[in-house]
Amino acid sequence: MTKPRLSGIAAFSSHSAVQVVRGANEERLRALLFGDARSLRVYSRFPALKFEPRLYSGRETLNELGDLGFVLVPNGSVVEYVGTDVLKSARIPVFGSRRLLGIEASQRSKMQLLRDASIPVPKEYERPEEIDRPVIVKFPGAKGGRGYFVARSPEEVRSGIERGLRSGSVKTTGQAIIQEYLMGTTLYAHFFHSPIYRRTELTGFDVRYESDVDGLRRAPVNVAEGVSPTFTVVGNFPVFPRERLLETFIEFGERFVEAVKRVTGDVFAGPFSLECIVDRDLNVWAFEFSGRIVAGTNVYLFHGSPYLALYFDVPITVGRRIAMELRIGAETDSLQELLT
Repeated sequence: MTKPRLSGIAAFSSHSAVQVVRGANEERLRALLFGDARSLRVYSRFPALKFEPRLYSGRETLNELGDLGFVLVPNGSVVEYVGTDVLKSARIPVFGSRRLLGIEASQRSKMQLLRDASIPVPKEYERPEEIDRPVIVKFPGAKGGRGYFVARSPEEVRSGIERGLRSGSVKTTGQAIIQEYLMGTTLYAHFFHSPIYRRTELTGFDVRYESDVDGLRRAPVNVAEGVSPTFTVVGNFPVFPRERLLETFIEFGERFVEAVKRVTGDVFAGPFSLECIVDRDLNVWAFEFSGRIVAGTNVYLFHGSPYLALYFDVPITVGRRIAMELRIGAETDSLQELLT
């Protein structure tokens, strides 16, 4: 096996690319963004972001970047638009677990991994006729909540899945997952697993600003009644949970890391998120995960994560934390512990 090297960091030009590039700049590593001309243009508008643009033309682009010594920092847009089939065989090294990205693309596989980690999850229904309470129906892929819907009856579930089939959000009925709709507050917990420091770090939390569900909170009763909201994410807010909850989240993060290593057989490094509900009794349930950087970490884009400051005594962004880990890995000949 060829010894890994690091000539720079590559990321898809979307999602969390601003902080990935800025983090690479702060650690004096080369940064490269690939994507279409329109998305690359957005980042070129900010003169303080130093990166090399590259038009994306498929697997060949990733192979070329890998041959040049770039490491791919995956984000949600890579999972959605490049696709896990391309990532499986592309020659570019991936920061973190390549197999985990394939698991993330399947809602059923995601939930099974959470169960393998002994993390509490909502009840799941195999067929619409089984439901006996409100449910949320989710489609595969990293779509930022697009197309998810709440249903209260088997008929509403079937109708919503049919809409998904017609729109192309789901290819087969079996791809949709029907999950109990838990009442509580959403908290999206961010983590960073560091083989270099041999620990799983808590990096922060966010809540998502979602349309139409947030719009309906402001709608008159006669408008909101009977409307089934969807959950397309349009932004994120920082949030700081009660400190008594922190140990629960940290333990969940550590369990998740061990489950990923056990199930995938891959090394695991870098950022991930557990997407959770906290109920009135402060019980925590995970209803999804993201096995790479999440856009919610952008809430600490310039002033840095206050939780990472508790590890390093200075606030830093998750983008910079990624670049730090890779730089130290290259300097200590430890990249093989970070890449797949």
